[in-house]
Amino acid sequence: MILASLARYYRRLAAENDEMGNPKVPPYGFSEEKIGWILVLDKEGCLKTVVPNLTADKKPQPKLMSVPRPEKRTSGIKPNFLWDKTAYALGVEANKNKAEVKENLFTPSEKTFDAFKQYHLDLLKNSEDEGLQALCRFLQNWQPAHFAAENLPAEMLDANIAFSLEKPTALIHKREAAQTLWADCLKSDEALEGLCLISGDTAPIARLHPAIKGVFGGQSSGGSIISFNKEAFTSFGKEQGANAPVSEQSAFAYTTALNYLLRRENNHCLTIGDASSVFWAEADDSATAQAAEGFFAHVFTPPDNEQESAKVFNVLEQISKGRPLQEIAPELSPNTRFYILGLAPNAARISVRFWLDTTFGQLAENLAQHWQDLALEPCAWKTPPSIFKLLLETAIKFKNSEGRYEKPKAETISPVLAGEMTRAVICGTPYPLSLLSQLITRIRADGDVNGLRVAMMKAVLQRRFRKGFIEEGVPMSLNNESPNRAYLLGRLFAVLERIQYQALGELNASIADRYYGSASAVPFSVFPRLLSGAKHHLSRLRKDKAGMAVNLDKDLGEIIAKLPETFPRHLSIDEQGRFAIGYYHQKQSYFAKKETAETIEN
Repeated sequence: MILASLARYYRRLAAENDEMGNPKVPPYGFSEEKIGWILVLDKEGCLKTVVPNLTADKKPQPKLMSVPRPEKRTSGIKPNFLWDKTAYALGVEANKNKAEVKENLFTPSEKTFDAFKQYHLDLLKNSEDEGLQALCRFLQNWQPAHFAAENLPAEMLDANIAFSLEKPTALIHKREAAQTLWADCLKSDEALEGLCLISGDTAPIARLHPAIKGVFGGQSSGGSIISFNKEAFTSFGKEQGANAPVSEQSAFAYTTALNYLLRRENNHCLTIGDASSVFWAEADDSATAQAAEGFFAHVFTPPDNEQESAKVFNVLEQISKGRPLQEIAPELSPNTRFYILGLAPNAARISVRFWLDTTFGQLAENLAQHWQDLALEPCAWKTPPSIFKLLLETAIKFKNSEGRYEKPKAETISPVLAGEMTRAVICGTPYPLSLLSQLITRIRADGDVNGLRVAMMKAVLQRRFRKGFIEEGVPMSLNNESPNRAYLLGRLFAVLERIQYQALGELNASIADRYYGSASAVPFSVFPRLLSGAKHHLSRLRKDKAGMAVNLDKDLGEIIAKLPETFPRHLSIDEQGRFAIGYYHQKQSYFAKKETAETIEN
């Protein structure tokens, strides 16, 4: 299912052109590789010049170029056709010995160069093409020592290089004779024929599948979804790819499509935790598919432009209210097929973390439900947060030299939690309970009961209520009528904090700094003491701010009247979440009153 969908996506990409008018993906037998330098040869095979093929960024990077597909080098020496890194194409590589690097920038790599040279001399000996003959003459005359003699730039070392004739744009591997020869090479592989599990056709079966590159945390050389390199993985005496027969054409199609999706510049890949999640759509026409892909990308990574962001999330809000998708956004079709694939590295292999095959209409409903579950009043964010931003609230915050908490680091996010939360958002399943416990732990550690954290706690509990796991829902804003004891205790704690602040002003350590953790977990041991202290604070407040004292005393009395006679000895994880929500709601109500009062005064 996964591979077949990717193969179909490849066929769609092959029919589309990029901004430069070139096909978005290379044809069969070719691959887009990072080529950093082009060696320009004359017809006699002499090196005329070396031209960089780099981006115009602050840190220039090799540009992607369509070249004959690379050999899969798990072991041994295997040269590529008409291009390769300098160790093969020129017989030199960067000196790994740091002590000697100042005197000798490079070291010869004669074995790889000899293999590259002999491979091409054997393959091109009968060709009459002047470009291919020029390359043969170059290889016959070139010696690794010539690298220094020609004063070639040190930046070339270990980079991939290609060859051209007379001018940089006349690439030898793009000549008609070269492409014909390469097509013959692809046919000459001694591949066994069999039934392809993807296409259903009888065709040559791929022994090794092309490498998949770009998975976060994976090897730079790439990895494989399908591979068999030990006897324990094989069946019925079959070797390597024959155990899961996929034709060479299909293997090329799915790996090329996946490599395209994994390149960040194509905006089809999201990194959440340790998983690289790629997505694509399948519709009757490319425009409809692209509209669905663009919408999903904006939901997961909201645009910086507030207006554009508001458009996207307005659609989700309308969906949550029951309006049909096509009525809200005619360019989006609910019947569009949508795929999401989560990948994580595992040694030389790539493991599938999750796979979603659904309609865009169902996906949009799941996304709308996610934002509805998160919703708080007043709103906890200026621009809708991405899943990554939400997950950052579960990460550890470290204090700097000034005693302030620094921005949390992404590497401290639990990869398991990230995967489970992503799955919950896109599939509409319950959020992981570990999300709730992690948030409570973080609040206890740093005391930051912020809007994003409370929104996530509310989302966890609200979805559990909607799925029938708990009996009581969670209010979006302050609910003065809620009888829930944990919610009331959270409100009570916020009132007590407010009383202290109004009576004493800013303190080095407020009751929230000292007692939030114990109050939310073991109320019985804390609240009697806090109520006793509040009496003294109210007495002082009546002298300076009589009206404020009356209002706060009223809030205190109303909440206590709804609570049982004795405080509970402990609160469960669910109740600790409700405590935080009640605390946040009550605290925000005071901010809202203050803003209203300031507005009236002005």
